[in-house]
Amino acid sequence: MSAISIKIRLPYQHLVAIGPGKADLLEAIDKSGSISAGARAMGMSYKRAWDLVDAMNKSFREPLVATATGGSHGGGAKVTPFGHDVLARYRAMEAKASSCIAQDAEALASLLQPL
Repeated sequence: MSAISIKIRLPYQHLVAIGPGKADLLEAIDKSGSISAGARAMGMSYKRAWDLVDAMNKSFREPLVATATGGSHGGGAKVTPFGHDVLARYRAMEAKASSCIAQDAEALASLLQPL
């Protein structure tokens, strides 16, 4: 039986400040050290990833991702300490929400047609 998935999105003005895809992108950038490599790991275009990073950075009071332009030492991106804090809080909210509904989700799933 598959688990019920909960998607938490934090709206800010006309944007989504953070949601499941943006959280995944932050983790991919953190792991790879670049927006382009993070985007590739997620199967999205660099432009899409850049737009998501830009939306996150504009939504929060501090940047979640800091970028360095290319050159002889190369460019790159890193999740800032503030970004790590936002990501940890977001993942904690996801875990708490899933835990809170686990019993009800199991009961509801038991009412599905058998495969």
